Amino acid sequence: MIDEREETVKGFKLTLLENILSPQDLIGLSDAELKNLAGELRNRILETVSKNGGHLASNLGIVETTLAIHRVFNNPEDQIVFDVGHQCYTHKLLTGRQQVFSSLRQWNGISGFTNRKESDKDAFGAGHSGTSISAALGLAMANQLDGKENYVIAVVGDGSFTNGMIYEALNNCNKKNLRLIIILNDNEMSISENVGGLSNYLSKIRNSQNYFNLKHQTQSLLHKIPTIGDGLIEGTRKLKKHIKKRVVAENFFEHLGLDYLGPVDGCDLKKLESVLSEAKSKTNCCLVHVHTVKGKGYVHAEEHPEMYHSSGPFDQVKGIEKKASEDSFSAQFGKIMVAAANADDSICAITAAMTGGTGLDHFSLTHPRRFYDVGIAEEHAVTFAAGLSANGKKPVCAIYSTFVQRVYDQLIHDAAIQKLPLIMALDRCGLVPGDGITHQGIYDCSYLSSIPGIEIYSPETYDEMKKSFETCFEVPKLTIIRYPKGAQQQYDRSGFTLCGEFSYQDFDDTGRDQGDPDIVIITYGRITKNVYEAVQLLKANHRIRLIKLIQVYPLNSQKILSLIGQPRLVYVLEEGIRSGGIGEKLAAAIAQHDGNKPEKIRIRAIEDPLMEQGDLAALDGYCGFLPSQIAAEIAAISKAK
Repeated sequence: MIDEREETVKGFKLTLLENILSPQDLIGLSDAELKNLAGELRNRILETVSKNGGHLASNLGIVETTLAIHRVFNNPEDQIVFDVGHQCYTHKLLTGRQQVFSSLRQWNGISGFTNRKESDKDAFGAGHSGTSISAALGLAMANQLDGKENYVIAVVGDGSFTNGMIYEALNNCNKKNLRLIIILNDNEMSISENVGGLSNYLSKIRNSQNYFNLKHQTQSLLHKIPTIGDGLIEGTRKLKKHIKKRVVAENFFEHLGLDYLGPVDGCDLKKLESVLSEAKSKTNCCLVHVHTVKGKGYVHAEEHPEMYHSSGPFDQVKGIEKKASEDSFSAQFGKIMVAAANADDSICAITAAMTGGTGLDHFSLTHPRRFYDVGIAEEHAVTFAAGLSANGKKPVCAIYSTFVQRVYDQLIHDAAIQKLPLIMALDRCGLVPGDGITHQGIYDCSYLSSIPGIEIYSPETYDEMKKSFETCFEVPKLTIIRYPKGAQQQYDRSGFTLCGEFSYQDFDDTGRDQGDPDIVIITYGRITKNVYEAVQLLKANHRIRLIKLIQVYPLNSQKILSLIGQPRLVYVLEEGIRSGGIGEKLAAAIAQHDGNKPEKIRIRAIEDPLMEQGDLAALDGYCGFLPSQIAAEIAAISKAK
């Protein structure tokens, strides 16, 4: 009971959750209080995510599991690592962050993922899948080297078990006396429907639940026998392995040298605490298989968990309403792919557990034999696509920009070196709101442009996107087509003149005689609208030429240089990092040009890529990308001598 603490603040009765300032406050709570607390946690998570957006379904499912972890272990001395990090909302609420939880995923707020800068209770940061067991193993081995007896707990969703890095780590977990416990949070669904042999395998294990229920019932009964009960338990342990082999075959995890416990009901707090306590007694690394329900407690999320994996704000009562036709680059990509595949039976689509997110859900239904969701396995996806290409198919691999960081080697080794045509459709490029530091799509132009023979397109409109894909289908090459999250920006493009790989427009309200522009601005992608609006603030005092790149690499340098002319200033703005970016490549091309050169070249790019979460307006402001900021900087540079 929490009867030693003041239970009212300014006349208002505190809820149980408001009394939980640290995990230690969970000790001593009654079963009824714990049940009520679980309900309060779900309500708080639902209330916050419905306002801010975020990962709802998995967080509603893991409430009791997180409560059990914090009651059985002593965090932060015992370290908890969440795979991906998106299932950590209950953990954050229990570890001193409930008063700022309303700022979840907001600018200057708390992250939607674990973050070491945010709290010492977050042992390891995350955002991408498959890293947890490797990190937890490293933490546990460091503890062992230091002679510490603290536990490390890795919490891993079943979706992450489609990622190869998980198995690389499991292969190294067969160490004796290592205080590492892996919790497999099996909710039978990852971001897209779970695929492959592992999903079927876990289903078979779940069907053996009767054995594990019988085991715990027997132990509970023996404990109640006076004097000899505990001795009988110890004796039965020797029989257990023999009985288990007759009832349930030794499973995959045990063959790797891990102890295995479960499956256990992830919503039964007593069973969870019992099994986790048993895991602490093991001398081997132990895997605890927990079965949870995605979206538990919120009927809309239970019925449609895939819609509530990661969402924007929504009405709690109505839930997320399905739209007949979503207006977004992802949706347009899906339409382009279906139309192309209807006309060409060699076109195939590959994604890595992002069928809905990348807009390929309709393609998966209309062309199921040519659609491949390979699970959270980006490296495999690209080499698999290269194999399809080697035998005459036209593969299109759709992956978010942030996850393409994982496939740099495959693009070089398996595609570029062998000159195999492959189209990479990069979603969520540029600044990405909400998810924060691990999900920004701001690196791809810099590192992908270093790959031999690659072409990179960055369409700003749906029409440019369609034409980019048509070009790539007609003349297959190793190609990147990158586009932002969300919909096409709306503004007046009627004055732009298309000039092959780019378009341009001149602006001049100075009233002076016509002449060459004194400022040339070059940009590409989503940020073009911001630049266009900045030009409206400048055109009364400057002749400006705005060049919008569509193909950003390789650059048609001669064509662009002829259009640049000899202005006072060339200003390049890109929604990506400076180092190795398109701005640096343009500056180098201008410097090497034999003809007349501009007086000044300036690049505005993302100088601090390690920015935290926020909406697009906040991120643009932080990077200096707001129209007023762009206009002020250009005016200041232009005036300076």
